[in-house]
Amino acid sequence: MAPRAVVTDIHYTVVDIKKQRVRCNYCGKEIAGRPRLKEHLGGIGKDVLHCLKVPEDVKVQMKKDVMERRNTKFLKSLKSRGLPKTKSGSNDDPHKQKGNHVSSQPSLSRKRNQCTIIEFGLKKKDEMAGSLINPEQSNALSTRKIEKEAEDNSSKQIQRCIGRFFFEKGIDFSAANSPTFQKMIRAFVGRGSAVYKVPNCNDLKGWILQEELRAMQENFIHFVVDSPRGPIFMKSADVSDIIGDVVAMVPLFSGVIEEVGVQNVVQIISYTTLGSLSAVGKRLTEKYRAISWTVCAAQCMGLILEKIGMLDPWRGVLDKAKDITKFIYTHETVLKLMKKHTSGVELVSSRRIRSLTPFLILERIESQKNNLKIMFSSLEWKSSALASTADGTHVTDLVTGVSSFWTEARMLLKGSRPLIRALHLISGGDSKSQLGYIYETMDQVKEAIKENYKDQKIKYQPFWTVIDGVWNNHLRSPIHSAAFFLNPSLFYSKDFNEDDEIKDGLTDCIERMVEDKRARYLILLQLDEYIVARGSFGNGDAIGQRTTLSPEKWWYLYGGECPELQKFAIRILSQTCTGALRYGLRRSLSEQLHMNGRNCTEQKQLTDLTFVHHNLRLQNPVSISSTDYRGIFLEEMDPMDERVGGDVKESTGEHDGT
Repeated sequence: MAPRAVVTDIHYTVVDIKKQRVRCNYCGKEIAGRPRLKEHLGGIGKDVLHCLKVPEDVKVQMKKDVMERRNTKFLKSLKSRGLPKTKSGSNDDPHKQKGNHVSSQPSLSRKRNQCTIIEFGLKKKDEMAGSLINPEQSNALSTRKIEKEAEDNSSKQIQRCIGRFFFEKGIDFSAANSPTFQKMIRAFVGRGSAVYKVPNCNDLKGWILQEELRAMQENFIHFVVDSPRGPIFMKSADVSDIIGDVVAMVPLFSGVIEEVGVQNVVQIISYTTLGSLSAVGKRLTEKYRAISWTVCAAQCMGLILEKIGMLDPWRGVLDKAKDITKFIYTHETVLKLMKKHTSGVELVSSRRIRSLTPFLILERIESQKNNLKIMFSSLEWKSSALASTADGTHVTDLVTGVSSFWTEARMLLKGSRPLIRALHLISGGDSKSQLGYIYETMDQVKEAIKENYKDQKIKYQPFWTVIDGVWNNHLRSPIHSAAFFLNPSLFYSKDFNEDDEIKDGLTDCIERMVEDKRARYLILLQLDEYIVARGSFGNGDAIGQRTTLSPEKWWYLYGGECPELQKFAIRILSQTCTGALRYGLRRSLSEQLHMNGRNCTEQKQLTDLTFVHHNLRLQNPVSISSTDYRGIFLEEMDPMDERVGGDVKESTGEHDGT
């Protein structure tokens, strides 16, 4: 039997030497080891219960001891990762230089004048590749399901080809409903075993037209330069002839970088996860080592929502919501009846938020649940001709029947709301530069989803799987790690996570962004001051304002004793993590700009108009409400959008035959 209670201390009693167990003298809890006891007393750490009876002065001291131990360990680990070291006798030794820690405290704008971002918006929908569920589940997909998806994709491509022929030749869409036309198409494409759908008139003027319009628009790139003085529109480019050609795309981006000045560019933010653009980014970061290539965080959030919307059973829930809105907005009398019962509240916004749209529509429908139930139970609805149609009966059952729609809607919104709110935050909803918060934001999203589902893994895990997939494959970048580490509001918090990913990211940014060896050496030394909060980092104001000031402002005020690290930190923390899309630039002018048929004078005038128009928009951005995240990345919703249902019909008793 191991000896017990053999050593005592003012804070603890050793109860088992062999197992290194100690007992807290304040609450009596036994703890494995003195390091964990300090966490217990200091109220720090997630995997140990915190003492509720410890005196406040003891708690503060223990917390300080724990943080110093962690930070010392972290710094040793960081130094071991290959950052350049200077020998004691080297001329680069900072201790043999005069005035190494003297800062002239230049203005914040001068320190930030090189913190430039080149953003561009190439709007290409992400290829729906990769599994949305666990690999084990993915491997269990039936061969038939895979074949069915392949057939569906092939059928859509054929329908789009037919649509292009109609659009190019200006053929009346009603010709697609001709039995002769449908037989002709089936004779060509239906010879194999697969059965392909022939597009009808509604397909041509609906989803096919929108796909082709989007494809045309995707070939335009806007280049916006984000600087401390505000964003500047530089140019737009038509890349329809070189899209997917990495070799041809690199000079286009290089030209913009050289025009801005290589030394002035910190990162390039892409609005797309398209593979060919990732290859362009890889080429550019090899050519310009100090520049980071990142993907717009807002786009990644949208991609997460898009992938979640494809999961079962959520795809079915969103489809039911679409059935409701499509039916209501297709028929004028039903639309008027809905507005009467909702006091004018729309279910579908007059503006589009792309991948967010189905989730925001679902949220709006859920908020009007009682009013919609009253509407579809009213005598006015029951006496209408539409109430007895197949579509009318279907929507009535969804809203008022025993359908599980409302329960499913609430369950889906528990997972989607944290993502939409996070999108609002990183899009500038609180006016902070968000690069230093993206790590924390993603963690908070996951924890909020977990909490909403009451820690039931079977419910929250599908969301986590999608989030982790997009984070690991598209969003995560070393510059995010460095910003997380240098953000004082997070670094000095008790929950700061000192994992290898953060260390590697910080090391990578120092090596790539700081070319001067002596400056790198000084940054490493000064990191020690920051980590243990010595000097100005540890004074009362610096501690008190860690969470109240923006990270870059905090470094400007309190980092002067470590000028090299200060400059490096401000250069990173002043960055955004979202691209040019947030400025809502109109694409129509850019499309006109690249059309042929103008003389030199007309082309010059249109170029100047485009430049002035976009920069005026950038100088006078539309403010986003701090509470209403429905205002993110808005652009006009096309009346032919399938969620609205196309042309509104005069529904005075007609029978819906669609």
